Amino acid sequence: MQKKNLFKWKECAISVALSVGLITGAPTLGWSAHASPLQPVIPDVSVLISGPPVKDPGALLRYALPIDNKAIREVQKPLEDITDSLKVAGVRALDSVERNVRQASRALSNGRNLILQGLAESKRANGEELLDKLAVGLEELQRVVEDKNRDAVAPKQKELLQYVGTVEEDMVDGFPFEIPEEFSNMPLLKGRATVDMKVKIKDNPNLEDCVFRIVLDGYNAPVTAGNFIDLVERKFYDGMEIQRADGFVVQTGDPEGPAEGFIDPGTGKTRTVPLEIMVDGDKAPVYGETLEEFDANSASSQVFWLLKESELTPSNANILDGRYAVFGYVTENEDYLADLKVGDVIESIQVVSGLENLVNPSYKIVG
Repeated sequence: MQKKNLFKWKECAISVALSVGLITGAPTLGWSAHASPLQPVIPDVSVLISGPPVKDPGALLRYALPIDNKAIREVQKPLEDITDSLKVAGVRALDSVERNVRQASRALSNGRNLILQGLAESKRANGEELLDKLAVGLEELQRVVEDKNRDAVAPKQKELLQYVGTVEEDMVDGFPFEIPEEFSNMPLLKGRATVDMKVKIKDNPNLEDCVFRIVLDGYNAPVTAGNFIDLVERKFYDGMEIQRADGFVVQTGDPEGPAEGFIDPGTGKTRTVPLEIMVDGDKAPVYGETLEEFDANSASSQVFWLLKESELTPSNANILDGRYAVFGYVTENEDYLADLKVGDVIESIQVVSGLENLVNPSYKIVG
């Protein structure tokens, strides 16, 4: 962000694996907008996570759903493991994939009734249809493996995981928790929404425009995601430049002029949102609390996409976890995030689906 040489982060960060973009806002940390090398202002604290890290944005979104259905997870896991199986050289890769497929097929057959029991009543019929498609798709994937058609495995895997993800989303019956009263009248995303962000690339001869698809996760950060999608509907980000791109984050959202965020026309003041952290195992986010000595409730319009696997964000030792609100993931064209540079222009951000999940939209009240 370019504002008096301050890099104003606000607590709305979207953490995504690999180069999967996160959207975030953060409190004022006093970072130069173009500091190089990056100043180490974050305390030397990290939390090691047991087990291999989950890097795929689709998997992250599936695991982030507020559901507790072991049967569908037992179908999901071996299908996701196909990605690692395909990294094995030669025919051994397909042998491993075949084991994954058989494991998923057994789990679906044995757990079908438990999966159906976990669906919201209104989604039961749709769930039956999706499980039928999933069963047929697993048989088709088995034949792909038997034919040794390695190139066809990943597309089929993606299709089957989309079925799984939709079934899991249909297990969510209503919004899972009460939002604190002091934030209940703000724009809130009670569910999920999808947006497409079109960026004009200035200095890349191989890439002129790129559309990043972003899934906003209101189940884990309804206030932060609601604030963002409300600003999207106001066209707040349209025409705004990328303001930081340093191999660690890609960041924007600082408006021109003296304002340090979005000025609500209804109040004439900067609209801020609280730091919103969903801790693994909790049923609702923690609001307004952080380990750092800064204003945890100063987020407004500035957002960043975290480029995973940078030197500051290695898997299993991410020093940003718990310090920024994760409210979405880039699910398409995430690999191009690292190619964005300061001065590239966000031509538009448009809502593709899920706008009906936005509660208290201020853009409808004041233009």
